[in-house]
Amino acid sequence: MILPLLLVAASFQDTAALDRSVAAFTGRPTGAEGGARTPVDARLRLATCPTVSLSWRTEQHDAVVVSCAGPAWRIFVPVIRPASAPAAIAAPFVPAAKVAPVIKRGDPIVIEAGTEGFSISREGVAMGDAAPGGRFMVKVDATRTPVQAIAVEAGRATLPGWSN
Repeated sequence: MILPLLLVAASFQDTAALDRSVAAFTGRPTGAEGGARTPVDARLRLATCPTVSLSWRTEQHDAVVVSCAGPAWRIFVPVIRPASAPAAIAAPFVPAAKVAPVIKRGDPIVIEAGTEGFSISREGVAMGDAAPGGRFMVKVDATRTPVQAIAVEAGRATLPGWSN
């Protein structure tokens, strides 16, 4: 008895589409100053994502973070920095002053986000300690997945990308 062999074609994220998204996000083509250093590695086997999210890794715009919420994956795409931009390693290392956390694990907090004419807030419980400006995870009772927040002051936080 011969059984037919069924091959299932796996569907992976199109890396060329990711390259186009990064170029649109940075406003510069791959290989150009301000654009991605190289194309996304075509050997990556990322699960197909209906909507990718792009953001800068740091304020120095040294890499673009490309992520997918479902299915969950995240990659970092290095960016060619302008020659005039100060390199992070060029400055001598100065240890940052230790700042006391304003939010401690288990604290009840309110996450706020908004602009003029729009605001939203949500209550949650801090899952870690955070100093002002520090990121930490918040357990919001109605969701299984914790939310990332930025500490503002004791009992108050905002969402990344929003200022309060």
